[in-house]
Amino acid sequence: MKLSLPNFRNLNFYVMFLADLVIFSLALLGAYSFRFDLNIPARYFVQYLGLLKYVLVFKALFFVIFGLYRGMWRYTSLDDYWKLLRITAVQSLVLISFVLFRFTFEGVPRSIFVIDWVLTLILCSGLRLTIRAVYARSQKHFTPLAERKTVLVVGAGSLAEKISRELVANPAQYRLVGLLDDDRTKQGRTIHGKPVLGPVSALRSVAEREDVDEIFIAVSEASGEQMRRIANTCKATGLPYKILPAMTEIMDGKVDITALREIDYLDLLGRSPVSLDTERIQGYLSGQTVLVTGCGGSIGSELCRQIVPFGPAHIVLVDAGEYNLYQIETELKNERGFSACTTVLGSVADRELMDRVFAEHRPATVFHAAAYKHVPMLERNPWQAVRNNIEGSRSVMEAAIQAGVERFVVVSTDKAVRPTNVMGASKRVTELLMQSMATSATRFMAVRFGNVVGSSGSVVPLFRRQIEAGGPVTVTHPDVTRYFMSIAEASQLILQAGSMGEKGTGGEIFVLDMGVPVKIADMARDLVRLSGKEPDVDVEIVYTGLREGEKLFEELITEGEDIVRTEHEKILVLASETPARAEDLARSVAALSRAAAAHDGKAIRENLMRLVPEYRPDEQ
Repeated sequence: MKLSLPNFRNLNFYVMFLADLVIFSLALLGAYSFRFDLNIPARYFVQYLGLLKYVLVFKALFFVIFGLYRGMWRYTSLDDYWKLLRITAVQSLVLISFVLFRFTFEGVPRSIFVIDWVLTLILCSGLRLTIRAVYARSQKHFTPLAERKTVLVVGAGSLAEKISRELVANPAQYRLVGLLDDDRTKQGRTIHGKPVLGPVSALRSVAEREDVDEIFIAVSEASGEQMRRIANTCKATGLPYKILPAMTEIMDGKVDITALREIDYLDLLGRSPVSLDTERIQGYLSGQTVLVTGCGGSIGSELCRQIVPFGPAHIVLVDAGEYNLYQIETELKNERGFSACTTVLGSVADRELMDRVFAEHRPATVFHAAAYKHVPMLERNPWQAVRNNIEGSRSVMEAAIQAGVERFVVVSTDKAVRPTNVMGASKRVTELLMQSMATSATRFMAVRFGNVVGSSGSVVPLFRRQIEAGGPVTVTHPDVTRYFMSIAEASQLILQAGSMGEKGTGGEIFVLDMGVPVKIADMARDLVRLSGKEPDVDVEIVYTGLREGEKLFEELITEGEDIVRTEHEKILVLASETPARAEDLARSVAALSRAAAAHDGKAIRENLMRLVPEYRPDEQ
């Protein structure tokens, strides 16, 4: 319990304070009355009057000092009740101790203190709940019905319960008529006094019968197919509809009307919320210096956002892009309230710079997210993949070993599996370099995953721009598929995987469970429908053919790799494989570097094929 004094200039404080003094007096009188069957003997009534002054002082002091007059009682919640329970219990124990030392309990009935505590709790909480009820009733009566929207909630789980509680408690803007859920055991029952009216399929008829103005979707967990069905059913009503995001997306953990937003493609993926072992993550980030390369990119910037709540002492931000670096620094300082960060503008391939940065800041953990990733671009400029993705990664890894970094996490990709393009092959070489250095004191590990929705250069922003322009939406091939997850989910799982690398073994490649691959053509159609249009009617979908280095489908493991479950349901690990000899790898990378320096694309591909035998640039 924290000390928290009230606002003494607020008139409401004095009204509540006087009301509580009356309650304290009545509670003690009631305790004596119950003890003596409503017939208090004269000498015990005198004892009551003598004890009352101590009771009023003790209880009033506790209520004032521990913040029971700081709350707005029109918004009383269960948390306020538990706080009231704790404070009244403690003040009763203090009062009993005082009476014991002051009067030695001689002639004082012990039971009155228990009864007094129970009555104080009941009367004080009753007063506060009454204030809330009266306020809620007045809001309902004084808000014109014409100004309130009639809403229907889809879902009857934990999220639906939270938004229903908010709607019922604050009816100024909305009038909740009921809920819909496919779970038959919930149908016919009520949540906060509002009935579960039937299955989701009945949405249209219920909306017409109840004259609904808006639909709120509050589904805790649903597959992509279920979310599509719900979205299509809502769209068929012609009414506006919004979705309440998962609790992991709500920063302060509080559900209210402002958290509702338009449904987007991530909702249709049906990815379940990530469950994190926060203690393990806290164990290696709290109070430590953390360095993030590629901090201005989609994954790098989200990693920074996710790291801040775990209380690092310092974050070193490394990026080659001036604007991206400025953006993440500004966000961390102004929006996240985290100013203990240092910006380093430069390339990870600049070994001298990396050595200086690592020597100066001595990070305990490094997240290496810096990489070029645009497949067709790197097919045309393969020397940049060598320079940034391979030489840059080696530069940072060697600087980390030299500086005594404890933990080094490489952000990898599913394109490193049986690559058909330079980008994927360069990331596979990065994995090989990481494994070759795992014998050092630094714990090296890589995290391999597929596409993230909304990242820079990803297909979703492109499709949205094409839809806004009226089409056509360009898809490379009708059968092309990709794995998808959100940027936030990928970053959270990278942090979790970072807690799993084992000292002594090292070099693990963790693979994130990406679920079921998504057809890009289906994704394009879903995005068109979400924009309120019909695919191939309002917006044309055109197939343009696979691009340079592009595959029809991606894989997360290659043939011969064994995969093992970890303690986290969404993280797997590849069974140990024999790393390439450091000397052989160094010679091969040196040959790659010479080819890159000469801008010789053919030699680069030939050297990549020797380094990564499964690399087949002609197979797409």
